[in-house]
Amino acid sequence: MKWVTWENVGVDRMASAWLITRFIDPHAHFAFIPEQSVPTTVEDAELFDVPGVRLTHRRGHCTFHTIIREYGIQDPILESMAYIIDEADTVQIAPLEPAAVGLDWVCRGLRQTCRDDSEALEKSYPIFEGLYAFIGENGMGHAPQD
Repeated sequence: MKWVTWENVGVDRMASAWLITRFIDPHAHFAFIPEQSVPTTVEDAELFDVPGVRLTHRRGHCTFHTIIREYGIQDPILESMAYIIDEADTVQIAPLEPAAVGLDWVCRGLRQTCRDDSEALEKSYPIFEGLYAFIGENGMGHAPQD
């Protein structure tokens, strides 16, 4: 399936693409549209992390969180990752997740070193695999959040 999001990917779009590929669509193909364009549909594709579409920010949570909910994925490790990605991607009143700032910086730096968004997504996957493994091996999974 084709998945479409804004260009110049950051932590939430990178994490969401990893989530899609790892848990929903292992043969996903990603395409990118200009930032700030707001189509509500793209033929034969699922839009994500674009305002006004099914898979986007909701109720103060990032797209990664929304995708988990929309696809009914029950995984306490992904719930923990959603807390971290929420904080890395959205404005928070008080920082709670110590990994959030570092994850955001790593993703921003990764994007700056890649020639395009496709390369950035591909190179970001091991980061999220590592985070998933670390949380899982250290028993840091959370119950679902709203």
